[in-house]
Amino acid sequence: MSDRKKFSNRLINEKSPYLLQHASNPVDWYPWCDDAFNKATRENKPIFLSIGYSTCHWCHVMERESFEDEETASQMNKYLVSIKVDREERPDIDNIYMMVCQLMTGSGGWPLSIIMTPDKKPFFAGTYFPKESGYGRIGFKELINNINNVWLNKRAEIEDSAGQITNHLQKIYSTDSSVKLSSDIIDDAYKYFAKRYDQVCGGFGNAPKFPSPHNLMFLLRYWKRTKEEKPLTMVIKTLLEMRRGGIYDHIGFGFHRYSTDKQWLVPHFEKMLYDQALLAMAYTEAFQATGDDEFKKTVKEIFAYIFRDMTSSDGAFYSAEDADSEGEEGKFYVWTKKEIIEAVDETDSELAIKIFNVESLGNFHSDFASEQTEINILHLSKSTEELSRSIGLDKQILKDKIESIKQKLFEHRKKRIHPQKDDKVLTDWNSLMITALAKAGRAFDNDDYISAAEKCVLFIEKKLTGEDGKLIHRFRNGDASLTANLDDYAFFIWGLIELYESTFKSSYLMKAIDLIQFTLKHFWDEFNSGFFFTPDYGEELIVRTKEIYDGAIPSGNSAMFLNLIQIARITADNQYENFARKLIDCFSDNISKAPSGLALFLSAFDFLIGTSYEVIIVGSKNDPATQKFISIINEKFVPNKVLILHDTLNPECNLPFNYLQSYSQINSKVTVFVCKNYQCSLPTTDINEALNLLDVTP
Repeated sequence: MSDRKKFSNRLINEKSPYLLQHASNPVDWYPWCDDAFNKATRENKPIFLSIGYSTCHWCHVMERESFEDEETASQMNKYLVSIKVDREERPDIDNIYMMVCQLMTGSGGWPLSIIMTPDKKPFFAGTYFPKESGYGRIGFKELINNINNVWLNKRAEIEDSAGQITNHLQKIYSTDSSVKLSSDIIDDAYKYFAKRYDQVCGGFGNAPKFPSPHNLMFLLRYWKRTKEEKPLTMVIKTLLEMRRGGIYDHIGFGFHRYSTDKQWLVPHFEKMLYDQALLAMAYTEAFQATGDDEFKKTVKEIFAYIFRDMTSSDGAFYSAEDADSEGEEGKFYVWTKKEIIEAVDETDSELAIKIFNVESLGNFHSDFASEQTEINILHLSKSTEELSRSIGLDKQILKDKIESIKQKLFEHRKKRIHPQKDDKVLTDWNSLMITALAKAGRAFDNDDYISAAEKCVLFIEKKLTGEDGKLIHRFRNGDASLTANLDDYAFFIWGLIELYESTFKSSYLMKAIDLIQFTLKHFWDEFNSGFFFTPDYGEELIVRTKEIYDGAIPSGNSAMFLNLIQIARITADNQYENFARKLIDCFSDNISKAPSGLALFLSAFDFLIGTSYEVIIVGSKNDPATQKFISIINEKFVPNKVLILHDTLNPECNLPFNYLQSYSQINSKVTVFVCKNYQCSLPTTDINEALNLLDVTP
């Protein structure tokens, strides 16, 4: 029996892959539960709360160094009650204690390490700690002893500090602002991005660089709003550099989490479902804006990766793939020159080495490859056109050769030990993928993408919806549990709205409206406005948070802001827009202080204040002429619009909004009605005229 199997703790009965990774630690781990807090009270011990996720590299390191070490575990068991939390299962807990860490230390990250009282009030925060102290950094073993010492000898000071921190948290989330926003705030956000833009490598700022697709989607809207070329140039450059860099998996497709350098070469190698979804949205919109097939190809490859490696048999999408394999970060993805030559026949190996910038001594230096210094991260430094000219090979022949080389490298790589897959299904992340598939499906006129989105909706309705109609946050191994939070509802509503516009099935839109009503009832703050992260029937924590900043994932409030505006325009019901305006008032102070941190919110704000369009097509969904009109409109970049099909002959498309009854065809032809900024133009049966009304080139 291996040392790892010598022990078993309470995590053995959990469903989370992250918690199960720690189920054989000698640490007496508890999941987040009353038993843990009762034990801490009964035994007069502080609680060590450790939060992470299954594909987190430094979470693995801290486990190997400290949590698998019997001596360290013995200290933990003696002086602490230890709780493990999967941040992806319990983002409500993670949100609170990550804010604590940021307040106390000025930064955050995972693993998140919190020491708190038995009543859940924190008094110490940090992230990764090495086992032993050294180089000015306290080790985890020494930290445990120090915590025990102050707990026994300075208890009053601890209680006072914990109380102050908790009170401060409650004030932070009691948001109420009288600051009034104007369109200037959109300009302010753009100026921030323009100032930080890296003209050489794309992206913003220095290392590390994150994709942040919603920032790029905001810039596309700013380009559309102002007609300035620079924001479009910033988006194109950034998307192309990421696509060519090591952050992109050129062999198996999909994007890694982020780049540790400014050139997009050396990533942290985990792959997250939400990154694939958001990046697919950004590349789809970039294609609509530019017509560049490189963007369309990238979306196609992202979805190929998702369908091949990250989709269950019943249509749900898995959460993530690890950065590590065989105990080393990135080992699955990197190559030596010798391996390239072995994988590709002699005729093409020289070309493969040139295309992917492979060097005999390796093309980067890495902390995670201590024994192997000749490794390469595959990346492109030239476009296919540039490469074709430089080597004197016909572009189409070169493309075919590249695809052949990629396939050979893929087959060779398949034989390696794969990174672990986190196969839990999360409602919020799956909903982002529904949104991405629906957007791409209609932009590229691809029924397979739309069918995949519909299949995932069906999964959520069957497996992640309770008998009471409430959404459930997580599904794994036949078990659906955990209270859904705002992100689950907000992103699912967003996906349903997008799927309606891709299929014109009224059931998706009516479901979205029902869920908006539910969210307003159970998440809305009646006193200060805004949506709480947790519902009024959820677990009571030390504070009920309101998330607004758009980080790796946009906030639920930002998504709900967009949802409310779109539903208001589709239904012609001003109650939804009134709630949207209350959201602005609620968060205006936060927005004015850091507008660049609310890219999706500002994209929705741009929608609200215009220019925006309501487009109603009167015709039969099954009529090829109607389908042609819809396809032509969908391939254009018109972000601030709602598209409605009024098809009186098809019950599947029937919408119960009285205002639609006044819309009819002209001379029995497909007819388009375009309203711009609350003013409606005369109907037209000419698609080119309709496109002119939408301010796009026919």
